[in-house]
Amino acid sequence: MEQTTPENPELTLQQVFILLEQQDFDQLKTSLSGLHPGQIAILLEAMPPSERKQLWELIPETLSADTLTFLHDEVRNSLIAKMPTEELVAAAEQMEVNDLAYIIEELPVPVRQTLEENLSDEILEHLENTLSFEEGTAGRLMSPDVITVRSDVSLGAVKRYLQLHEELPDYTDGLMVVDRGGIYQGKLLLNKVLTGHDDMLVRDAMNSQHHPIPASTSEHDIALFFEQANFVSAAVVDENNRLLGRITMDYVVAILRAEADHALMGRAGLDEEADLFAPIISSAKRRTVWLAINLVTAFLAAWVIGLYADTLEKIVALAVLMPIVASMGGIAGSQTLTLTIRGLALEQIGSGNSAWLARKEVLIGVINGLLWALVVAGIAWLWFGDSGISVIIAAAIIINLVAAAAAGIAIPLLLQRLRIDPALSGAVILTTVTDVVGFMSFLGLATQFLL
Repeated sequence: MEQTTPENPELTLQQVFILLEQQDFDQLKTSLSGLHPGQIAILLEAMPPSERKQLWELIPETLSADTLTFLHDEVRNSLIAKMPTEELVAAAEQMEVNDLAYIIEELPVPVRQTLEENLSDEILEHLENTLSFEEGTAGRLMSPDVITVRSDVSLGAVKRYLQLHEELPDYTDGLMVVDRGGIYQGKLLLNKVLTGHDDMLVRDAMNSQHHPIPASTSEHDIALFFEQANFVSAAVVDENNRLLGRITMDYVVAILRAEADHALMGRAGLDEEADLFAPIISSAKRRTVWLAINLVTAFLAAWVIGLYADTLEKIVALAVLMPIVASMGGIAGSQTLTLTIRGLALEQIGSGNSAWLARKEVLIGVINGLLWALVVAGIAWLWFGDSGISVIIAAAIIINLVAAAAAGIAIPLLLQRLRIDPALSGAVILTTVTDVVGFMSFLGLATQFLL
């Protein structure tokens, strides 16, 4: 990411609000011109609708197209809906084809048709090629902006060839080596070009171990590929190993950010692309679905408690201690669930090690269950002076912590097998399990042995 200059220091959110309130638009426009589009996008996403509209109109035209690509879907679509056609076309023409392909599919059909009617034939051709690949694959994310060389030329010739370019594409750490038919052969790193002898041939200096990425590779696998290979850029090829373009590190960072947002927001049943300052009604509708799901699970837990209403009436202390059992199980289960989801995301868990991991987590549940059962039993005895209740709550905690550990690993594995995102629905299922098992074990044991 580019750094702001001392003449244009980084603009804070508070400064933006102050300048807007003072209507000092000239100063604000000057300050915006020194920011990276990603920084401007962050400011836009932090603005209520009216102030966001004002700020968007002050963004220099040279930055508006790139700024759109950094925005979350809902925020970007809200701005595009209010842009005049000529302004939208101008922004589209400045975008990378892969960015434009992503954005254009999110647009309402009338806006998309209008945009396609006004774009040049060259851009439309590139756009059509990009859209031929499935969304979320390397073919859709790749940039065609790549410099190629042949393996039978000298490094001296490569240097002269590079000097013909006014500038190199961003994140160019090497040149892609292809044959006459465009078949990918390897990567010639720039440090080899600079340090190698001019008479050395490319085939002797290139790295054939810089493996390409198939165009059908998913976003998630692309991120893993870059993490394992420590690349700045990587070639993208078709099924015949023909070079199509390249993926660069900036897109991998965007993938990782999206996955992190998805995991965080998904645990609350929210869309990572949601606008923090979206209209009240649409935000309320989005959250209602998750609240309804939670209500069903809450009634299930309440139903279990209702089964032991007579026991609670006779031993009031059980009602006081009951949340402790469910809470301890919930925390223990969440720890296992989080680790399992992370392991699945990094492809560290498979059929060969899942059973071992399950045994480990259950044993951890047993150890922690025994430890905290003693602690809670001691507190319960000091509080109520009843050894029977102390023993019952100790047993219930052990049972619930073991069940929580087993559920924490079993739930995400099962959801993944059913092709359901564990990050989105795992937490609510786990909470239901720990509440039901906790209440049933505690109240069930109390009913059996204390009445």
